[in-house]
Amino acid sequence: MAIEPTKEAEHVFMVSTEIFQHPGLDIYTQMVCIVLQSYKNESTLPTLGDIARLGRMTTKQATGALQALVDLRILPHKIFRQIVGAFEDDRLSWTAKGVLAYCKDHPHVRLQDLMELSSQSGEEEHHIRNAIKELDRYGYLDDFSELKKVLH
Repeated sequence: MAIEPTKEAEHVFMVSTEIFQHPGLDIYTQMVCIVLQSYKNESTLPTLGDIARLGRMTTKQATGALQALVDLRILPHKIFRQIVGAFEDDRLSWTAKGVLAYCKDHPHVRLQDLMELSSQSGEEEHHIRNAIKELDRYGYLDDFSELKKVLH
C-alpha cells in the first residue's frame, strides 16, 4: 500500500540510525521515530492522528511513544507539545493542567498570584507548588519566565 504525499506535508523517507542506539525502544516508539523522520521539518509536523495511523497504533500508544522519545531526549519537548498539545499529556496531573490553563490565560502570572488563588480553590499551597514543579519538569514553564525564575 503506497502512501501518497500531500501538498501540505512533503515527505522524505529517510530513517535515522538513532533509534538503533537505544535497544530498549518498543515497536511503537520505533514506528513513531520512523514516521517523524519521514517529515522534512518542523513546519510540516504530522498530527497525533497521522502518527497513529501511519504507525499502525492507537493515539494513546502514539502519545506514550512520543513521551518516551522526549524522556530519552531524542525528541525535543517543543515538538511533543506541538504534536500532542499540553492538555493531552497524561504525565501531567489535573492540578498541573489547571495551573497551566490559568497561566496560558494570564502569561505574566506570578507565584504570589497563584498562591492567592489557591486559597479560593480549595487546593493547598504545596499542591500548587508541586504542580509548578511538575510543569517545569516536563518543559511547560519555558513560556512563563516569571514562574521559572522562582523555581531556579
